[in-house]
Amino acid sequence: MSCCHADFAAVEGSDKGFTVGMPTFTFGSGVLAEAGANARELGMKRVALFTDERMKSSAHAAAVLASLEAAGVDAAVYDGVVIEPTDASLQDAARFASEGRFDGYVSVGGGSVMDTCKAANLYASHPAEFMTYVNAPIGAGRKVPGPVKPHIACPTTSGTGSEVTGIAIFSLRSINAKTGIISRRLIPTVALIDPDVAASLPKNAVAATGFDCMSHALESLTARAYPRRANPAQGIDRPVSQGANPFSDMLATEALKSVGRFLVRAVNDAADMEARTEMMYAAMLAGIAFNAAGCHLPHGLSYAVSGLARDWHVAGYPEGKSLVPHGMAVVLNNPSVWRYTAPCCPERHLHGASCLGAETRGAADSDAGEVLATRVIDLMKATAMPNGLAALGFDASHLDALADGAEPQYRVIRNAPKDVSRDDLTALFRAALNYW
Repeated sequence: MSCCHADFAAVEGSDKGFTVGMPTFTFGSGVLAEAGANARELGMKRVALFTDERMKSSAHAAAVLASLEAAGVDAAVYDGVVIEPTDASLQDAARFASEGRFDGYVSVGGGSVMDTCKAANLYASHPAEFMTYVNAPIGAGRKVPGPVKPHIACPTTSGTGSEVTGIAIFSLRSINAKTGIISRRLIPTVALIDPDVAASLPKNAVAATGFDCMSHALESLTARAYPRRANPAQGIDRPVSQGANPFSDMLATEALKSVGRFLVRAVNDAADMEARTEMMYAAMLAGIAFNAAGCHLPHGLSYAVSGLARDWHVAGYPEGKSLVPHGMAVVLNNPSVWRYTAPCCPERHLHGASCLGAETRGAADSDAGEVLATRVIDLMKATAMPNGLAALGFDASHLDALADGAEPQYRVIRNAPKDVSRDDLTALFRAALNYW
């Protein structure tokens, strides 16, 4: 395949349509106070409110709980969400959901909270052995058999986009890598995106989630085009992540423009509410884009990095636990990937670079990967991201283990604009060890 341009010219035997799923969303200052009215409209009487230990005492959780109470909706709080969830933490949450017999769910937190809530809702609605719904080939990849309970998602970070996706990501301890569950059934019913929450975010969280947003948009833009998917399933069997399409292109473009203008400002100045509001909006746009188009190599490689990193701690994240924030694991693989994929669709890589603020006038197709990689590296430097995987303690002796962790992630890796071999994975990790 020589190019990943998304157009309407399907090849023989491929899918001729694309599907876009998203929740009803409300974006604006103070909209967390609308949770109760939305819950009542959805017929909720007893809900589980998912959050984490730190967020449970926040003004954001209090605002949502007060709104639910005012609307006459009973809420039971689950604050056991683990930041960067595991299979064990999801199963604990699912037990709470099953025992509570709730008629709806509300999540208040970052991607970990919203993803945990999605999984708990699924297993309480359609009980099954845990690996049943987990993405193949790691799990059985069984289709979610029916609707789940309504879910109101209230994001408190500016990057994951989980409030608008049908994806729940977690670390599977048995393989030391991340995987997930994906279904349109898991898309929240309502998303309340209140940019006021961004004022209290620590800078490292703004940086990590912001790069997650950036990579969602870049991966959506450069993914294999939907008419060229290897799996031509159509209709209700069409996958959630179906390849680049004109709608995802539009949203990804706008998200990247905002990231290029506002990410560094949002990270370095907590008082810059214009920048932090714009990043909340960009995260939502990129979330809708990648839910439709799908991610590819940066995310596929990141899951192994997150699972294998040891003794890594970042200020602003839970103490006492080795943890690589998801967006950090993703961006550390970005420059390596763009240099590798650019020959497939240089115009899209140059477009992404231009949206991020790079100077692309006079750039040839052969320059595309380097232009985009350099712009991403500049943003990494400006926000104090680590200098590649070596900064996390990885070296050449870890390349095989990293490739082992990435290889089963074919749901995302096969969405790349070119076919990827095991040797390619090893080379990509090698190239990501250091950037400057």
